[in-house]
Amino acid sequence: MTPELDEIDLGTVPLGRTGLRTSELQFGTWRFGRVTEAGNVEIDEERAHELLDAYETAGGRYIDTADVYGGGDCERWIGDWLAERDRERYTVASKVYWQIRDGDPNSRGTNRKNVRHRVDALLDRLDTDYIDVLYIHRWDDETPARELMKTLNGLVESGKVHYLGASTLRPNAWKVARANEIARSEGWEPFKVLQPRYNLVDREVEGDYLEFARQRNLAVSPWSPLGQGFLTGKYDRGADLPDDSKAAESSRFQEAYLTEENFDVHDELDAVADEVDASPAQTALAWLAHRDGVTAPIVGARTVDQLRENLAAATIDLSDEQVERLTAAKPGPYDAL
Repeated sequence: MTPELDEIDLGTVPLGRTGLRTSELQFGTWRFGRVTEAGNVEIDEERAHELLDAYETAGGRYIDTADVYGGGDCERWIGDWLAERDRERYTVASKVYWQIRDGDPNSRGTNRKNVRHRVDALLDRLDTDYIDVLYIHRWDDETPARELMKTLNGLVESGKVHYLGASTLRPNAWKVARANEIARSEGWEPFKVLQPRYNLVDREVEGDYLEFARQRNLAVSPWSPLGQGFLTGKYDRGADLPDDSKAAESSRFQEAYLTEENFDVHDELDAVADEVDASPAQTALAWLAHRDGVTAPIVGARTVDQLRENLAAATIDLSDEQVERLTAAKPGPYDAL
């Protein structure tokens, strides 16, 4: 039986070398205000606040957002929620990169003009003087690494940003390593937190990326820990897609996740979930939390019940043998590096 929110009591773990401690499961808010391909708003302001309340009740204190989520509404709603609380008790992370104004190429990427403007704007929406962790949402190859790190260091020195992070879709350890070497040589703030996509079926970061993070003691907070919902158990081989599912509204999701190879992984996930009396989602999250080098997965949900189920993963303990079985179900493509 899934425990109640006030029975979960999330613990904290070190956030790499920042000196901060993060909730063992971070709360991702990318669905707040998001409009789907079918024109539906996934989570409105009222439900967003209900979800934040639920996360808080479970002991969670780390909120992850981005300036483009919900066209900025996500940050505004978080800011309104925080306004009724002691800001210092919460760690808030946001991201900048994606284009925000049509026809303005300088409103995209990590050039100094864009980054400075975007940080000022997100601080205003969040109604706060500082952001705890600022991520670059993706890497911008048009902005030299030296220019980027000098800009980001200026934000840290101004007090608007405390720590720096890099989010990615594809492994890019060498780019982070190069940028950090530049920062260290100049006495600037380096990246200390990494945010890759990582889950039981998306294993691209295994190998050099995770090894780099372990060697440099960088925090790793994976996004999409449930494969955009594939690992929750809502999909069956050959069955009709649920009307309210991600797959029903996204052909890209169907092509990326609804494969025979991934369903084979899910079979093993279901078997281990039965052994530990947990849901597939809880088991997948527990596996990720057990992976060497992973600091704290980022979990999200559409409803309070879904969030409660996901957060209860913190109460699931897997044996070494179960972790290995799940790992072996789909070996990562970078194991030999």
